[in-house]
Amino acid sequence: MTAATPSPLFPRVSPPAEYAAVPHDADAVLEGLDPEQREVATALHGPVCVLAGAGTGKTRAITHRIAYGVRAGVFQPASVLAVTFTNRAAGEMRGRLRQLGAGGVQARTFHSAALRQLQYFWPKAVGGEVPRLVERKAQLVAEAAARCRVRLDRNELRDVTGEIEWSKVTQTVPEDYPAAAAKSGREAPRDAAEIARIYAGYEQLKRERGVIDFEDVLLLTVGVLEERHDIADQVRRQYQHFVVDEYQDVSPLQQRLLELWLGDRESLCVVGDASQTIYSFTGATPDHLLNFRTRHPGATVVKLVRDYRSTPQVVHLANGVLAQARGRAAEHRLELVSQREPGPDPVYAAYADEPAEAEGVARRIRELITPVEQGGGGVPPSEVAILYRINAQSEVYEQALADAQVPYQLRGAERFFERPEVREAGLLLRGAARAGSADPALADADVPAQVRAVLSTRGWTPEPPAGSGAVRDRWESLAALVRLAEQFCAGRLAAGRQVTLADLVAELDERAAAQHAPTVEGVTLASLHAAKGLEWDAVFLVGLTEGMVPITYAKTDPQVEEERRLLYVGVTRARRHLSLSWALSRSPGGRPNRRPSRFLNGLRPGSAASVARAPGGGGGIERGGASGPVRKRRGPVHCRVCGRTLTDAGEMKLMRCEDCPSELDEALYERLREWRAEQAGQLGQPAYCVFTDKTLLAIAEAVPGTEGELAGIPGVGRRKLDKFGADVLALCSGRELTRTEGADQDGGSGPEEPARNSTEK
Repeated sequence: MTAATPSPLFPRVSPPAEYAAVPHDADAVLEGLDPEQREVATALHGPVCVLAGAGTGKTRAITHRIAYGVRAGVFQPASVLAVTFTNRAAGEMRGRLRQLGAGGVQARTFHSAALRQLQYFWPKAVGGEVPRLVERKAQLVAEAAARCRVRLDRNELRDVTGEIEWSKVTQTVPEDYPAAAAKSGREAPRDAAEIARIYAGYEQLKRERGVIDFEDVLLLTVGVLEERHDIADQVRRQYQHFVVDEYQDVSPLQQRLLELWLGDRESLCVVGDASQTIYSFTGATPDHLLNFRTRHPGATVVKLVRDYRSTPQVVHLANGVLAQARGRAAEHRLELVSQREPGPDPVYAAYADEPAEAEGVARRIRELITPVEQGGGGVPPSEVAILYRINAQSEVYEQALADAQVPYQLRGAERFFERPEVREAGLLLRGAARAGSADPALADADVPAQVRAVLSTRGWTPEPPAGSGAVRDRWESLAALVRLAEQFCAGRLAAGRQVTLADLVAELDERAAAQHAPTVEGVTLASLHAAKGLEWDAVFLVGLTEGMVPITYAKTDPQVEEERRLLYVGVTRARRHLSLSWALSRSPGGRPNRRPSRFLNGLRPGSAASVARAPGGGGGIERGGASGPVRKRRGPVHCRVCGRTLTDAGEMKLMRCEDCPSELDEALYERLREWRAEQAGQLGQPAYCVFTDKTLLAIAEAVPGTEGELAGIPGVGRRKLDKFGADVLALCSGRELTRTEGADQDGGSGPEEPARNSTEK
């Protein structure tokens, strides 16, 4: 097993330019790789498992591995199948492989590869043509529900459709759904038996209409390969080497298909990161990644932890988010090591309400995208993203950005190549390519000028229109096509290749087939799930409150841990600028009773960690709710500022070194001291019998908002929590006490209890 060590010897490795010159031989393919990436690239035989942290260059490593194998004569290009999970990732992989001299390699999604095989073998295995593919199953699900006399609103329809998809990728038939859902701890949107009936009705409707869905593509391909050994042998003769990206997201059905492709061979390379498993609700599981060495005892395992994407400040925060994680995935977490120059510290911001948060974020983005010569940050709008937990949060940010005259685009909305203006532009460019020199307006112009001339007839102008709305959206789409033409031609010419308008049209067709959209020059609005696999110079993580991150319906420990991983994915999307914010109430004038996400405890200023864990360690603390058992802390206590192991009792109470910076709320500390003196007088005991000075300091620094957070402070045990907790939390929230509740009549509470820990559920 190879792991990186922190080292400044390897500078940031930029991915190869899309149209850079092809390496002249196999050894040239290895140039520019760091030691771990080179280890991946040269491990051409036997099973290989690459554990790759966010931003560590995994795509670079595996594309160079494939290219090195091809250029060294170990792989035949047509015998390699690389599979990933999005069309965009597959398109990027194909582009890189072409430029590395491995253009004949197939890089596809699981569904695309399976559909291609199904279409080819269906006439031989079944006869006739493959049934028509239904891309959007919601309408059929709605009809199936109506047949069962069940009315589903829009949200229920989406959720029931999701349950059907989960059932199919986990190979669960309708009659087994209730038991399978209960065993998996799924919170069904309707009665489980009712969903099973809708599921059965949906399958019946498909049979009646002779159509299949995306999950059927995998199921049918698996069925053909299992039942027709001659076809399975033919596929295995064609594909002899496999690479699987994002292996932590493989579903049981995809794993079964992969095993059928492989047969009894072991020429397999998988790449993944258990800490980025965020799609378990779709059936994805990291178990296949975590069990890889069990299934393949002789596997080569390489860890990629050199982070070339993010600054040390962003990486430090990302490591901190996972430092308190629990569960099997957390035991295999990777400690990232930034290879970039230092940047600004992450910004934490609390706002009075959601509109104020949106306005504050829009104002900060306006400053970032303002040109440097005008006193701004000079960050292109396309290099800025606002990420939120659910899509419903986007509206307030759309309005705030429009008010601030900041261009934006919604990711996860209509596909780029399906937009009417893009389809129309494609037809016009295709016609212009056919006309060629017959059109005098285009005869002497280079390709970008030809594109600008054609698209100017449909609304493109050198400068964007004022305001927002449909006109601006249309302009942004056309402008993205113009930029793509400029980049495409510049790359071809730099590589010494001529380019025509017909070449550009072919590139657009290929991108449209792969849904590989060009960059739109606007701030990206996206959910955390939709942001997976992407990166920006500046990222704003918004709405980070309890009930949103983690989401309110995340009840079990595994569900909460997946929410933590979702935040980790959001943090690691940022290259340089990172902002984390939350609103104390939903609407202006509302009650400010929201609390920042528990995942920020110990990370944001003035907060104490919910759980203390040794850096990079597994183990941890058994946690319970504030009303449950409070267990003693296990393992060393670390300074929540610098991370040093603490041994002094006073420092352990503060959970920081004496000389580390303190975010003490001095006004709160004085209120706590006055309250303690009153309590001690009523009890007739010294003040330290209520709380010691160190404990009061720790409370005034952490400013706990819940019983769980208060119980996590050393010196606050169960009896102290029961006796004084309500008063202390009231003081921390800024409320005035109307009566004294802390003094019982039992003669006192005795000395402070040992340091303990509890976490709010």
